[in-house]
Amino acid sequence: MIRFAPLWWRSKNFTCLLSWRSNKLINSSYKLRLPSYLCTQENSGKASRPGESKNDQTSNIPKFELRFSFSRNKMPDPPGGWSFASWVILGAVGLTWVVYHNFSMYRKVDWKEFTDNFLQKGAVHHLEVVNKSWVRVHLQPGADFESYESIDPSKKIYWFEIGSIDTFERSLRDMEAHMGIDPMHRTFITYSSRLKLSDVLYGIFYISLFLMAVYSLRPASGGVVRKSGLGSGLFNFGQSPVRLIEKDKIGVRFSDVAGCEEAKLEIIEFVNFLKNPAKYEALGAKIPRGAILKGPPGTGKTLLAKATAGEANVPFLSVSGSEFLEMFVGVGPKRVRDMFASARDKAPCILFIDEIDAIGGKRSGTSFGHQERENTLNQLLVEMDGFTTQENVVVLAATNRIDILDPALLRPGRFDRQIYVSLPDIKGRASIFKIHLKPIKLADDMQLVARKMATRTPGFSGADIASVCNEAALIAAREDAHSVNLIHFDKAIDRVIAGLEKKSQVLQPEEKKIVAYHEAGHAVVGWFLEHCNPLLKVSIIPRGKALGYAQYQPRDIYLLTKDQMLDEMCLALGGRASEEVFFGKVGSGAVDDLQRVTRSAYSQIVQLGFSSKVGLLSFDLPEQGDMVLTKPYSEHTAQIIDEEVRQLVESAYERTLTILREKRQLVEKVALRLLDKEQLQKEDLVEVLGPRPFVEKNTYEELVGPGKLS
Repeated sequence: MIRFAPLWWRSKNFTCLLSWRSNKLINSSYKLRLPSYLCTQENSGKASRPGESKNDQTSNIPKFELRFSFSRNKMPDPPGGWSFASWVILGAVGLTWVVYHNFSMYRKVDWKEFTDNFLQKGAVHHLEVVNKSWVRVHLQPGADFESYESIDPSKKIYWFEIGSIDTFERSLRDMEAHMGIDPMHRTFITYSSRLKLSDVLYGIFYISLFLMAVYSLRPASGGVVRKSGLGSGLFNFGQSPVRLIEKDKIGVRFSDVAGCEEAKLEIIEFVNFLKNPAKYEALGAKIPRGAILKGPPGTGKTLLAKATAGEANVPFLSVSGSEFLEMFVGVGPKRVRDMFASARDKAPCILFIDEIDAIGGKRSGTSFGHQERENTLNQLLVEMDGFTTQENVVVLAATNRIDILDPALLRPGRFDRQIYVSLPDIKGRASIFKIHLKPIKLADDMQLVARKMATRTPGFSGADIASVCNEAALIAAREDAHSVNLIHFDKAIDRVIAGLEKKSQVLQPEEKKIVAYHEAGHAVVGWFLEHCNPLLKVSIIPRGKALGYAQYQPRDIYLLTKDQMLDEMCLALGGRASEEVFFGKVGSGAVDDLQRVTRSAYSQIVQLGFSSKVGLLSFDLPEQGDMVLTKPYSEHTAQIIDEEVRQLVESAYERTLTILREKRQLVEKVALRLLDKEQLQKEDLVEVLGPRPFVEKNTYEELVGPGKLS
């Protein structure tokens, strides 16, 4: 009988079995003939199996096969229950014992101890210099160690360190001469080189790290392959990171997207083309290859693109612009080619590139630090030129900064449609609220809640509204309420606008008084200026970085006059002016107001041409964070601009001081009410200040107008 023990190697996702078979071939295995000297033969004779003829029996020369079986499926543990992990643990324990045992046999001595207790007593047989750094002391064979008190019989190896070989040899010969040892019987010295245990352990450690890295970055073979096409292997960096959603799994339609009706009307043409391309081809029309969805963050650009694919009933491929760039050169263009190849394979389909400004920025004159991004952009331009109208692939992209995109990307034939997705108006906000309120258990009618919340959330995006609805439900659950009411929504709006309420931040009485008069100044100034937005709420409860805040309801105004902008500047300066009127000093709480006033003043002088001295000129103002190396105007013009801005701000501040001095008693009443209640609604302000002396629209019906209720 011939035996060859099977060998197992297992890991979490991979199993390898090395076993043997004799005489019988296995078609699905790799086989290797083994020479007879690798195996042992216990019995040369072998009884024939039932149904086996003599001709089929084993010949005199035994035959062996080594079978390699690879499997990614889970396999049972080897016989005896020993898994790969068990062998690893056992090997680690054994290695630890060997290292500890070897170290326990060594004992280090110094030079004096060596000469006094070993060399002088004649216990040294010879010395071995190892790696030119330390010396092993070989004792006399058969020596009676019990007669040497300094020698521990349990220690097999004694050693000491040396600085250099020449110094060691000279010191040893001098010591032997001093001890009177005959030169013919001096200690014999040998030299050797050995592999250090630390080097072995370091080698094992680094090899293990390398194997782990290779194993973790190995390409996926078998099993489920990511639909994105991006493997996990070391050599798969160039594959496209595109994510695919099949048409039957897109659960978004235009009915799920609200607040951007104009954008839906513009993009519906792509849906009609993908549904019925023959209609356009028969008339000789060419559908635009791509469109860019631009607008503020959170307005639903990605959702609109996905809804377009859902309405057209075609696959949806999405990718982010930042996913094209890696540390390896050439990865970006390769991923762009793979992405468009995947889109052609799935045609008709919609390819969506989110945050395209990450790769589509304007190309600069110098290529330092931007060569890879520009190569990726060039490849994107080439691929879009390579599209034909018969391929039925629509490319949609989204960005918040269309002003920084390369002009070549926006020319006709590429992204020749620009669809603006704006912040929703009051009707759009009401529609968005209705969508997000469906899964929420409300205490009031959904239509009523949606309209009221739409009037209280001016300037909110769709993402902000979704956050408000979720926060309201969380607040209701935190209070163990059975349903979500309007109070919960008010708290949620405060949470989204100004941050979490800081109950632990207790202001000193003097600080709290200053904050109250600061916010009262804002409220009173805005109350008696015609062009200021209606005030909804004022609070002195600390939230986020702010010690207090006031919420206003912006009106749908698309043209601003000089008087309107001047009123807004006075409103922003109302807090600081109130501190000066009532306390005779000012604090640091008005820094945000001053920054807003400064931006408004420079915009009026530099961009809008509101200054007679500067004239009808318009220059671009740098965005926050932009590096400004040169200005588009001379130093003399810059001095005029600075002087005009200073005079404009000072005149607005003087006007604000005049209003507060005239309404001093009203400011004091509002401040005292704030100190008492900490938060005032519009009804409270009407009670203190009286009705606002200007016509304003407050309710949903008044803001929307008759015959336009949704």
